[in-house]
Amino acid sequence: MRMKACWPAPERNKQPILEQLRRCLPESGTLLEIASGSGQHAAYFSEQLPNWTWLPSDIDPENLASISAYCEDSRSDNLRPPVSLDVRSHDWPVPQVDAVFNANMIHIAPWPCCLAMLDGVARYLRPGGVFMLYGPFRIGREHTAPSNASFDAKLREQNERWGVRDMEDVVQHAASVGLAFVEQVPMPAHNQTLVFHAGQTERTLAPRRQP
Repeated sequence: MRMKACWPAPERNKQPILEQLRRCLPESGTLLEIASGSGQHAAYFSEQLPNWTWLPSDIDPENLASISAYCEDSRSDNLRPPVSLDVRSHDWPVPQVDAVFNANMIHIAPWPCCLAMLDGVARYLRPGGVFMLYGPFRIGREHTAPSNASFDAKLREQNERWGVRDMEDVVQHAASVGLAFVEQVPMPAHNQTLVFHAGQTERTLAPRRQP
């Protein structure tokens, strides 16, 4: 049975995220999306970025079924079937890629999963490639809004190993594995997009738009 999920958050944030993808990504290449969730982002972004081969992934069987359903209905020939990917594995079932994107995963997973994801991105992202990480973050060890503080508390009530992460901790570990922090982009609803490059290759980014 086809299980095509539709979640509110991807519908709300897909356009602002698309603007950042268009600004930060090169003209073409292969992109790995980690933790694609329902598949809504993969379906939308692959259609809007036809020069990019979009490779979705997830660990949850229900999510993989939903992503597959979106792939089947997609009008884009650049959207690949999803792969089952556990970021904690050393060997990921993917090729070397030109870009990696992840949204809203690290606060609903134990901290070691974030570290493992960064390690894997560094292994599979080609030199000069772009890694974009979207979601809520604490900045300067402080929440950016009261709503994020409440959200963090609810997450930790659900699972003590979950929670909104400190941007500085993410940036520090990324640097230790060769992912150079380029910029932090404020997004709607008190979220952020963090942009990294593999290695020390620098790219000139267009001026960022206000959310």
